[in-house]
Amino acid sequence: MLSEADNIRLTRTGAGTPMGNLFRRFWQPVLLSAELPEPDGAPLRVTIMGEDLRAFRTTDGAVALVSPRCPHRGADLFFGRNEHGGIRCVYHGWKFAADGRCLAIPTLEPGAQRDRAEQHVRLTAYPTRESGGIVWAYFGPVEHQPALPDMEFMALPDSHVFVSKKLQECNWAQAAEGGLDTAHFSFLHMAVADAADVTERVMDRISTGSDTVRWMRDDGTPHFTILDHPAGLVLGAARRGDPGQHYWRISQFLMPNHGLTPNAFPGDTYHGQTWVPIDDESCWIYCYSWNPVRPIGDADRARYKAGFSVHAAVDAAYVPLRRRDNDYLIDRVAQKTESYTGIEGVSEQDAAIQDSQGRIADRTAEYLGPTDMGVIRFRRAVLGAAQGLENGEEPAAAANPGAFRVRGGGAVAPAEQPLDAVMRGRFGDPFGRA
Repeated sequence: MLSEADNIRLTRTGAGTPMGNLFRRFWQPVLLSAELPEPDGAPLRVTIMGEDLRAFRTTDGAVALVSPRCPHRGADLFFGRNEHGGIRCVYHGWKFAADGRCLAIPTLEPGAQRDRAEQHVRLTAYPTRESGGIVWAYFGPVEHQPALPDMEFMALPDSHVFVSKKLQECNWAQAAEGGLDTAHFSFLHMAVADAADVTERVMDRISTGSDTVRWMRDDGTPHFTILDHPAGLVLGAARRGDPGQHYWRISQFLMPNHGLTPNAFPGDTYHGQTWVPIDDESCWIYCYSWNPVRPIGDADRARYKAGFSVHAAVDAAYVPLRRRDNDYLIDRVAQKTESYTGIEGVSEQDAAIQDSQGRIADRTAEYLGPTDMGVIRFRRAVLGAAQGLENGEEPAAAANPGAFRVRGGGAVAPAEQPLDAVMRGRFGDPFGRA
């Protein structure tokens, strides 16, 4: 369990909070590139870590992320006119560039007063980059601005990548903990009867037939080994396989809010998620699937769009169709006859349980055990990094973008092999570097 003070430190990411300061030392996803499809298109409202912002794509294709109100009279730039390299307030015509500079003040006569005003009036503007189909922004001090994390999906052609996002109606940390807690697959996502028939619906190709499902179903107490690496943690969970074997599900936690899933065998598609706070009681989850050896075909893209693996079926506002206010369309008959939850979709099953813990989970009343070791180490890592930053220690992972190019995945190995040997055999590297 955590103390009340540590639970507050873990879950609050507003400006000036310890965890908020840590998040602001790393690039954060703020939009899908597809949400700003064309230059000079409509501005969008964006809220990240409690900050109200406006985004727009300029004439030259750059993405701007700026404070929401015109400095003149406070009109909302959501209603602004995105034109000719900047956004113009429709109230009195003041215009601003993507970097926040004032480009025009037509309500002042030409001359020294207007020149001074145009030099000093600014919007707050955050640096942005586009990579992997995602718009990333940096909210921290300019002198500590790092390079983008070098995640594998960001380096592949568009044909090899699928990205989505979904709203989650709870605090970022419990959504992250749910994604990193691989022990729950033996229950939350499992069939109650015919495992191969039901459970395989939510998983990509089962490389060893239905064996992996059977091993997860039969062993609900995986043994965890956790390794530190420069960007975060390798979380290895070993279940009993066939005689003399262990089935390993190896996930990755990457600072401060990324997770890579443990399902893929060689040749399979890999999956990951990034949990980005909207405020303290909700978050966006950015989901990415990538295949380094082949394009992701139309059939798989259709499955992901309809809700498969980490992706959810969502509406035009990226709100899941199965969500908190409709009880995730739970089917109580299916819960008795097919699945543990009666809820369709691994993403939706995760959301239902994570949301059920409350908007902000009370970690002071938990009773943790050995299968929670990954959650414990995650908390220790981010709380430690936040404390280190308070003590003047910059987070080392932010300055090491190459350390983010790692993979999670599955492996079957001799029972006596330790995790580092399994990692070398599966990935050719003790930390899963791609």
